Amino acid sequence: MRKGFSSETVIRVRSAQARGPVCGRGFSSALLAATLLSGFAGGEALAAESTQSGKAVKHAARPAAQTGAVRHAGTGPSALPAAVRPASTAVPASASVAGPAASSPRQVRALRDAVAAPAPVAAEGEESVIVTGTRETGGRKARESLSPIDVVSAKQISQTGQPNLREALAQLLPSLTMPTGGFDSGALTDSISLRGLNPNETLVLVDGKRRHTTANIYADPGPQQGSTAVDIDMIPMAAIDHVEVLRDGASAQYGSDAVAGVVNIILKKQDHGFHAESISGITAAKDGFQQGVYLDGGAKLGNRGFVHVSGDFYHTDHTFRSAPDARTGQKNNYVLGQPEQTRESVAIKAGYDLTDSIQLYGTGTYAHRHAESYQNYRLASSLAKYPGYAAIYPWGYSPLETLDEDDFELTAGVKGKVWGWNWDLSTVYGRDFDDIGVINSANLALEKDTGRTPTRFDVQGFNNSQWSNNFDLSRKFKFSGWPHEINVAGGASYRYESYSIGTGSEDSLYGSGSDAMAGTNAGNAGNFNRDVVAGYVDVSTHLTRHWQLDLAGRYEHYTDVGDTETGKVSTRYEVSPRLAFRATISNGFHAPTLAQEYYSALAISPTAARGLIGVNSPGALANGASPLKPERSTNVSGGIVMEPFRKLHVTVDVYQINLRDQIMPGGQVYGEQAKNALKMNGFGLPGDVDTWSASSLSTHWFANVASTRTQGLDLTATYPTQLGDIGRIDWDVAINLNRTRLSHQGTDADGNPLLNAQSIAYLTTAYPRSKMIFGGRFTSGKWTVGVHEIRYGQTTSQLTYYGGAGNTSSLSSTQFREFHNTPKFITNLEVTYRVHPRLALTLGGNNLFDARPSRVPDNNRYLGAPQYYMSTSQLGMNGGFYYLRGDINF
Repeated sequence: MRKGFSSETVIRVRSAQARGPVCGRGFSSALLAATLLSGFAGGEALAAESTQSGKAVKHAARPAAQTGAVRHAGTGPSALPAAVRPASTAVPASASVAGPAASSPRQVRALRDAVAAPAPVAAEGEESVIVTGTRETGGRKARESLSPIDVVSAKQISQTGQPNLREALAQLLPSLTMPTGGFDSGALTDSISLRGLNPNETLVLVDGKRRHTTANIYADPGPQQGSTAVDIDMIPMAAIDHVEVLRDGASAQYGSDAVAGVVNIILKKQDHGFHAESISGITAAKDGFQQGVYLDGGAKLGNRGFVHVSGDFYHTDHTFRSAPDARTGQKNNYVLGQPEQTRESVAIKAGYDLTDSIQLYGTGTYAHRHAESYQNYRLASSLAKYPGYAAIYPWGYSPLETLDEDDFELTAGVKGKVWGWNWDLSTVYGRDFDDIGVINSANLALEKDTGRTPTRFDVQGFNNSQWSNNFDLSRKFKFSGWPHEINVAGGASYRYESYSIGTGSEDSLYGSGSDAMAGTNAGNAGNFNRDVVAGYVDVSTHLTRHWQLDLAGRYEHYTDVGDTETGKVSTRYEVSPRLAFRATISNGFHAPTLAQEYYSALAISPTAARGLIGVNSPGALANGASPLKPERSTNVSGGIVMEPFRKLHVTVDVYQINLRDQIMPGGQVYGEQAKNALKMNGFGLPGDVDTWSASSLSTHWFANVASTRTQGLDLTATYPTQLGDIGRIDWDVAINLNRTRLSHQGTDADGNPLLNAQSIAYLTTAYPRSKMIFGGRFTSGKWTVGVHEIRYGQTTSQLTYYGGAGNTSSLSSTQFREFHNTPKFITNLEVTYRVHPRLALTLGGNNLFDARPSRVPDNNRYLGAPQYYMSTSQLGMNGGFYYLRGDINF
């Protein structure tokens, strides 16, 4: 009998039924764990039933390796997150208990402890046990959470038909959005947003531990500008057991970045079985072919441990969504479209009981990605004075920015229980390295001066690493005079963060640099780091039998931006088993990232250039820049959890987030002023820059630009319809209403506003005002049919006007066109047939009728090609996606 994995216990059932193709050991474990909720009486009832039926059961108690729910991916009936589904899928009790499992005193004690302890609920729905947002040992049921939380299982992720995790979550969660598209190297890194805030405001955890972020900053204009978010697609999708999404501020519990919420990715830990999945798909436009292969399996480590190994292979081709180029009238400008990408990733998770009360655990992930993103087409006439390049590109050329990325993270820890205290000591090291280049490009100055004509350039290198060390304690106390248990938790952490910027190759720096993106010069390169020390305390109890209260406080010290203190008060009152109210109030913060403080680059188009320089650089300081301060927030939310009539489960939560000193690029300068700032930082500019309009050359830096207020509402509802022998339909609805307003705008040292109307729109109206998901899943025998409708609300943007021959010149940096990307509906359909108990095939379509974003007016498209506006987070530009999925389990 093994102990120490956690206070929860999985009982593995082996019976004559379990050897069949349907009732595998995972099913049996879920069955008996749910039954043991009734304690010894349940166990005795099972034993009695066993005696009557003659079934034999062998117990192998295994507490969970992760302090979290013991859950079995893929048991939920609906596409809606498990936290809002009814627990109607709980399996019936039909297992048995036999005497041999208790043949020694040690096994008797272990079995007694396992039965007496609160066991996790294996069924999904509101009975799911969550670990995010609570420090209580053994977690808390989702329906009892003091803050709104969604639980998404591996099966639900698979049912979306999306080959990537972020796209799958965007199909399932109305409060989560992803960008319509992306520019330049920013298009090569994936990001997500919660509640209409920048991706930097969402904290990502893996098994409850802070995940390192990408080194590739999104530097181009848009609502995600400045983000160096965690790229969740670099975590193998095959390794994910479930995802818990806390929709509430949680800085007091987890630290910086948890302003909009927390995404906690829980990895699989099964010690048996093998699972394989393949997804192949193509868009309605017959491009963008995607292929994903996902493999995972587990094994025992002797009698005291486990190891689970997972791996993904993913590839997608380019999509092409550009309108004809205004200069040529032909579709030869591929700037608008999805990048090509190939990604391989692997994860290993293991745990081993050193003693009955101490467990050693570890996790490792590694991913490599190669991606390519098209830039604007260069006319053949631009090479008239450069015969070497003209011979290479007789019909012009389209540079491609490339990314070769290596990402890994290693976690090692030991945890256990002593003198009533649960303790956990861990260390996590993560690193992301990005080598960014340009191919199919040119350096015209290099040919002019030397006669050389290279077409491939190394332009940038970024490295981001994070080393976190944590010690956590928790214990439940009972005091005389207080009738309820008090859960006390606390801990301390030390984190080292580093960020490095490498220089480009000599060819990428010569003259004005490589076309499309110039190399980083030595003056803008460097190594930067900081230390973060933190301590927290968390206390939770019941004030009355039905009234819960949680208090959390945290102190953090950053060596570059100083100290911060945060707190959170959460409460929940249960009027009846069918009605409860909950509310939270907290303050939070987001410390500026090292990339926001030091990143610098110059993006070059055929007749325009845009620079982003470090806030502490000479060019920025000469124009009134000030050092960055942390963003600070105040979060208030209140909600209701109810079951108005049997099986109808409804949650409604309202929220308000006041975010102060928000970090975005500000202090934009244009024309001659921008030219001087860039030259002060060592950047070279194209030779014809003096012929450009003033608004075609710009530069800016990150600043604390504004304060905003975000208000919204989340609603979820589920209801199952039983159709007798025909089957069942699981209905679900999920809605997010969201609005952000500007409450204060910052100014530079000279009193000038840091934002123009276009930048304000990025903060306030680039995310949809609403997102609604509704539909159902019909199950009958071997067939499952799911249909869901997603409605995206309106986004509003301020578009630049372009003029001149072929829309080559920006006309103004102060006057813009208000553009409404109108509400859009998409329909998702999937049909699954279970060929064999272990094999299922699915044919499906996402965005079945090929809906697209609203088209941008002709004179608001640079060079005419970008017919959809990418600087929003509404409907994706790729249109319909049709796929075939195969799924096999052993």
